[in-house]
Amino acid sequence: MKAVGICGSDVHYLKHMRCGDFVVKEPMVIGHECAGVVEEVGSDVKSLVVGDRVAMEPGISCWHCFHCKGGSYNLCPDMKFFATPPIHGSLADQVVHPADLCFKLPDSMSLEEGAMCEPLSVGVHACRRANVSAETTVLILGAGPIGLVTMLTARAFGAPKIVLVDVDSHRLSVAKKLGADAVVQVSTNTEDVNSEVAEIQKAMGVGIDVTFDCVGFSKTMTTALTATTSGGKVCLVGMGHNEMKVPLTPAAAREVDIVGIFRYKNTWPLCIDLISSGKIDVKPLITHRFGFSQDEVEKAFETSAKGSDAIKVMFNL
Repeated sequence: MKAVGICGSDVHYLKHMRCGDFVVKEPMVIGHECAGVVEEVGSDVKSLVVGDRVAMEPGISCWHCFHCKGGSYNLCPDMKFFATPPIHGSLADQVVHPADLCFKLPDSMSLEEGAMCEPLSVGVHACRRANVSAETTVLILGAGPIGLVTMLTARAFGAPKIVLVDVDSHRLSVAKKLGADAVVQVSTNTEDVNSEVAEIQKAMGVGIDVTFDCVGFSKTMTTALTATTSGGKVCLVGMGHNEMKVPLTPAAAREVDIVGIFRYKNTWPLCIDLISSGKIDVKPLITHRFGFSQDEVEKAFETSAKGSDAIKVMFNL
């Protein structure tokens, strides 16, 4: 392993020993945003050789179930995914991984950029699910790492206008630098939804075709359902709350579709192409770097958990 990024789920496991229905019951290595250099290959591996630099897709599906055979392997019930209990993650000196989930990087890409293919894959899968195109106006709720990669992906998919919303002014300033057409700072109060929706719609200037909720709270989903134009689509990306109270009936009466995403499928080749071609620049998202000593690992997770000016914290092993 050479580059491993810290994901919000890694921090959540470390602080709470669980993430949704996945519970840590015994010591577990975390980390799943990763890239490295091949040190050894199996006798039947023809696609890679020792010394190849690769980005790694972290989920190993069964390839036999209904979902895998139908192409939706990300929904495989027997998925073995890095750093999802009880499977160890990739924040380690070495890992063993299937060759078909190791994607060779071109010389123009760094290993850090290779590791960023994992969070970028979430944005790619979300934009595919929402059918983002050159005719799609996009609203993104949440300007954290996933909100930002979703913005970069939507732009690469041709979205002509993108508005980002967050409670944090620093993250909104980063979004603006990365190419958001407009940003709107909001509160955490549900009572403010109607006035904030009016401000968001004014910032967009036209109807909002697709909204990505990259937070997953009752308030953000209420904002998404209310702000999206009739006949539009809301894609729930963030999983902040397990249960929400939202105005579902009014949204249904306006034929606002709701789609969810779970991880990704068949995204690494496109992510590598988007980054290596320069269509997406993920480098500005990497704000902090740490080594692999005990002291630096602790500091890295403290930095990531604190948030503030940290977007993506990366380990260089």
